[in-house]
Amino acid sequence: MNDVRKTVTVFGSCNMDLVTYVETAPRRGETVHGKRFHTVPGGKGANQAIAVARAGVDVGMIGAVGADEFAAQIRETLSAAHVDVAGVRTVSGHSGTAHIVVDDDGGNSIIVIPAANGTVDGLAAGDEERIAGSASLLLQLETPLEGVAAAAEAARRHGVQVVLTPAPAVELPADLLSRVDLLVPNEHEAAVLTGYEDPNRALPALLELVPEVVITWGGRGLLYGDRSGEVIEMPAHQVPVVDTTAAGDTFVGVLSAAVAAGVDMREALRRGTAASALSVQRNGASSSMPTDREITEFMSGENRAKD
Repeated sequence: MNDVRKTVTVFGSCNMDLVTYVETAPRRGETVHGKRFHTVPGGKGANQAIAVARAGVDVGMIGAVGADEFAAQIRETLSAAHVDVAGVRTVSGHSGTAHIVVDDDGGNSIIVIPAANGTVDGLAAGDEERIAGSASLLLQLETPLEGVAAAAEAARRHGVQVVLTPAPAVELPADLLSRVDLLVPNEHEAAVLTGYEDPNRALPALLELVPEVVITWGGRGLLYGDRSGEVIEMPAHQVPVVDTTAAGDTFVGVLSAAVAAGVDMREALRRGTAASALSVQRNGASSSMPTDREITEFMSGENRAKD
């Protein structure tokens, strides 16, 4: 895939992740001892941008950081991953933060404080040009819906594919959904949008709203469908789970990178599934994301095992 390079733009959040590892997450009113703590830049937008870059496709980030000590670290991490940060604004106040607790089973709970991300409620100078020059625009919902809608509208004006991860899960306005080409919810987000807990029932309901849908299903894999009637069910790889943080962002970033590079959907889904399997075996969010070479090697090993 490295010989074909297309541009992806990510419009979304930039956070500093404050991660605590514990044996068992505390219940309400309970105090527990943690095992270790670290900070790493994240946010669904930044995570997806880094996943795209590591998958071998040019990517630019549109978002905002605050005027604090976290801002420089976020910018440096994005730049070191070869993400173009020209579209990342600096605003007064704090950068966004995510407070993450990871237990010994690899599960996590997260509190997100938007801070600077809450100012990304529209396009700034140069943003439309960045979007227009892209093959694909990746969106999530950790920034205000007004900004997400404005970015999607700009993409539609310029014939750019719009990929939306509807997280955190909220009901979405019809005008935003009308501009989405590919929707990538997990099973919980799909249920919020449709009322159906079963992804097999949620899929046709979502296809009434958008042309293509991938429902990620945790350890069970994924379910894909489009309006032509194609349906693909793909199991997850059975691997030891260390930390599931940003596994979904890894999947979406790698999937979008593959599609932007001209890979057919079935192969793009395989690459995204392999990437998320690699990421859950490592600690952290952006720090857990695999390179294009690692994904290819993992998939080659899978093919040899089948033979």
